[in-house]
Amino acid sequence: MTETPGAKFRAALAQGCLAIPGVFNALTARLAERVGFRALYQSGAALSAGAFALPDIGLISHTEFADEARRITAAVSLPLISDADTGFGPPLMVERTVRLFEGAGLAGLHLEDQELPKRCGHLSGKSLVDRNAFRAKIAAAVAARRDPNFVIIARTDARGTLGMEEALDRARMCLDAGADMVFPEALETVDEFRRFAREIHAPLLANMTEFGKSPLLEVAQLADLGYAAVLFPVTLLRSAMKAVEETLQQLAATGTQKHLLPRFQTRAELYATLGYDGFDERDRTYFGTAAPPDGAVAPPGGEPPSRS
Repeated sequence: MTETPGAKFRAALAQGCLAIPGVFNALTARLAERVGFRALYQSGAALSAGAFALPDIGLISHTEFADEARRITAAVSLPLISDADTGFGPPLMVERTVRLFEGAGLAGLHLEDQELPKRCGHLSGKSLVDRNAFRAKIAAAVAARRDPNFVIIARTDARGTLGMEEALDRARMCLDAGADMVFPEALETVDEFRRFAREIHAPLLANMTEFGKSPLLEVAQLADLGYAAVLFPVTLLRSAMKAVEETLQQLAATGTQKHLLPRFQTRAELYATLGYDGFDERDRTYFGTAAPPDGAVAPPGGEPPSRS
């Protein structure tokens, strides 16, 4: 039988602490796969900003998350886990979310304990649901999954609002409700990361987002502390958007991109990422020795386009 996405993710976790980049479209997912990463992440912040130019305050629906996840999972063979915000509603809506995400080819998701309107985990102004409400959402997620390997990750934002003791208590409660992993958001020191790993006996997910409350620790250091996986949720989007901004400024100022070419991905590099040769070769086989008609991958005459 074909290995499920959840089973692939669990197998990757078993190989050692996972560095998981946040990918904001199918092409960045393909690049991450080519570089050698073993799992990928769909960030709500990156999806909100990159696809909709909206802040990460719960404005994106579960269907929009699933639609983007389908595009990413169709482009790569790596397991993809996703942000699922607050589950988009009460426990019965969490059931729908889990089934929708699982149907989109995801390997798992994380649910958080914020109230709506939610906020980025590293911003102030958050409020949390009570423990029982959060426990009910985790229990609903566990019950709703069809594949027992689909990974349910409980994220608690309690550290920044109610303190470390409450964050630890909520983590234990979620594990009792059936969560597979725990994601303690916005821990503020190395000692806090160490304490969480010492007291919570379950796979832990660390968030190394930039410009937040947590120190930027290396994957090897987090592995030594006892973490199973490390998210870099918006790193690629931030890097790409800064490059886009600088390119636009240079283009507006000079009227040409010529001096920027050494910084660009070449046509050949893009085609390699897209697997262009495979499309070209398959297209030719359907026509035998005849040239494909206009509009096919290979132009009349049979020569592929320039790879420059």
